[in-house]
Parts: sequence; C-alpha cells; structure tokens
Amino acid sequence: MSEYIDQIETGESVGLVEKQFFTFGADAPLVLESGRTLGPVTLAYETCGTLNKDRTNAILVCHALTGDSHVAGFYDPEDPKPGWWDLMVGPGKPIDTDKYFVICSNVVGGCMGSTGPMSENPGTGRPYGASFPVVTIGDMVRAQRRLVDSFGIDTLLAVVGGSVGGMQVLEWSVRYPHRVHAAIPLATTTKHSAQAIAFNEVARQAIMADPKWNRGDYYESGRPEHGLAVARMVGHITYLSDESMRHKFDRRLQDRVELSFDFEADFQVESYLRYQGNKFVDRFDANSFLYLTKAADYFNLENQYGEGSLVAAFSRASCRYLVVSFTSDWLYPTYQSKTMVKAMKKNSLDVSFCEIEAPWGHDAFLLPNTRLSDLLSGFLNKVCLHCRIGGPA
Repeated sequence: MSEYIDQIETGESVGLVEKQFFTFGADAPLVLESGRTLGPVTLAYETCGTLNKDRTNAILVCHALTGDSHVAGFYDPEDPKPGWWDLMVGPGKPIDTDKYFVICSNVVGGCMGSTGPMSENPGTGRPYGASFPVVTIGDMVRAQRRLVDSFGIDTLLAVVGGSVGGMQVLEWSVRYPHRVHAAIPLATTTKHSAQAIAFNEVARQAIMADPKWNRGDYYESGRPEHGLAVARMVGHITYLSDESMRHKFDRRLQDRVELSFDFEADFQVESYLRYQGNKFVDRFDANSFLYLTKAADYFNLENQYGEGSLVAAFSRASCRYLVVSFTSDWLYPTYQSKTMVKAMKKNSLDVSFCEIEAPWGHDAFLLPNTRLSDLLSGFLNKVCLHCRIGGPA
C-alpha cells in the first residue's frame, strides 16, 4: 500500500468501524483449485453504509496484495490512520456510503484476520505455516461469494478494486456473471507478465533465504524479518515510478553532506526503502506474502476461462465495465488494460476505459485524483439509474 495515505486529508469519514468475522466450511470444506480442501474458513470483513430493503445497493471492494478489510473509517476515536481507501469510501465520496452498502474482506491466505498460513491448523493445533494449501484468486473470490451470500445479496451493484484487487474484480465478472451489475478494475491485468513474476520471485527468494524462515515453521522460533523487509523493498520499487522517485528523492543524501564510503544508507531512497521494509514486518506475515504473490502470479484469466483466448474468457461476462489505467504504472502498464478492453468490446460488452495522467506509478489508484473520483462517482450513478436502484430506505 502507499506511503502517501498517511499524508492526505480524506474529508468526511464513515466514523468508527468494526472488524467482523464470517466462518464457513466446517462441515463442507472449501475445495480449492489445487484440489486440496480448506476448512473451516474465516474471513475478516468490515461494512460501511446501510443495505437497502431490496439488498440491491451492495458494493464489494477488493483490496490489493498486502491490504486488508479496513477500507474506510477508524477503529478507535484516537486512531490517527483511517482505512486504506478512506479517500474514496465514505459519505459524499465516490463510493458514497449514504447510498451504497460497502463490504470489504481480507482475502483467504492473508494475515489480517482471515484464514491463512499463520492460522491454527485444526488437524495439528499449530499454525499451518508452509503446510497451508496454495490458494488462487479464484479461491479468494469463491470465499468472498460465501460472505456475500450470508447477507442475502443475490447481485452486487458493483465490484471494485485495484492491482491484485482488480484481479479479483475480473474474476468475479467472469466466474459469477449474473451476480455483478458492474465491475471496476483499476491498475490491473488479466495475467502477470514475465517481469512481474520475476519481481515476485526475487521477493519470495529473499524470504526463503532468511535462515529464520525455517521452511515456513517460524512462529515459535522467530520471524524472518530481514527477508520479509527485503521482499517489501523489492515490491515497493515496483509501486513507484521513475518520476516519483526522482521527485521525492533524486540523489539526495540522508542526514549527511558527504558520502560515507561504507554500506550505510547514504542516499535518501536507501533510507526510505529500509524504513518501508522494517515497517512492513510489524504488520505482515512472511508466509502470507509468499502465498499471495504466488496467487497473483498464477492468475491467468484467458487460460482459466477461455482456453488461451481472452475474447473467449470475456464471453462469459455480462456486466458493465469501467477499466482504468495510469500513465506511469510500469507494473501493470496501460497496454495490458487496452488488451482486456479490446477483448471486452469484441463481446459487445458495455465498456468505459480511461488512462489517467498520473506521475506516481502503480500506487496512483490509492492517491487523490479528481479524474478518478469523477469517473467512479459518475459511473456508479449511471449503473444505479440503469438498474433503477436507490439507496437505503
């Protein structure tokens, strides 16, 4: 997630929110795409707004790789930091909680309250660790569907998400085409490029090369903090752009006027990356990072649903789409969004596409942007009018 979130004014908030938990699969475990089973499964989630009497105003927000269910509002009146998309979710905001009922859950495989590698394995009474089964984006979405079902919601007004959250949006739109009115994938792709897989593999190897990783069994002996910090440093570089790094750091020195001629952090960018890595280990689990990056690498919409054809994959879809890319995003560049838009249009789907000028790289979807705000609010308003959906009664 972006370091800029701490530094922006997000406007009126939804106020206090509560992390909740939904558990299923105790009697009938979730059958994963790998063929293995998982159960029981718990999803941590939060909601904002009010579900209308017809249960037709629900929007599912899907988080990015290392995000969580805390999408907006505050846990405590003294909490200095709101949810990760408080900028977009709240009263009068693009995802207006005066009109919409917003659901956001932590994905299966995560470490923010949902079942993942650090959860207790009911068969052993100890954390799963590396014995946790490999999960996919499809598995995450199938678990989310069970959560949505628990609210009695037949069809979501929209599914929205950026990055790996955008992959979940695309998965929803083709796996459950009749349960989604609109899909808004932001800064995402239908499959990882070789370059994206390569960066994830370097990050995974950094974790597994840390002696404390201990083949994933480190919950009693001590976490692989250094490996996870380096993995985060690698990932964080991909979230920013050359322009943003030049603007923020250039070659400025950190707390010194001359080069040290040793291996300390001479440059501000070195110090910044070390800070980001060290901060990350305080809130995230190394095994979850391995599993979630693998799920992102495995995602391939055209192979999963189209036997190698993206056009065939989107032939399953029936919702409206708003696809957004950002000019400086080199992790999921605009050509990848244009490829999916072309496949959607070949199926005569209702598609809106916008490439937004933004200098901040992949993280741009998390930052203040009037163009993005206007696109989201306008698109959702049109979907409501088309579906004749009102807000809470």
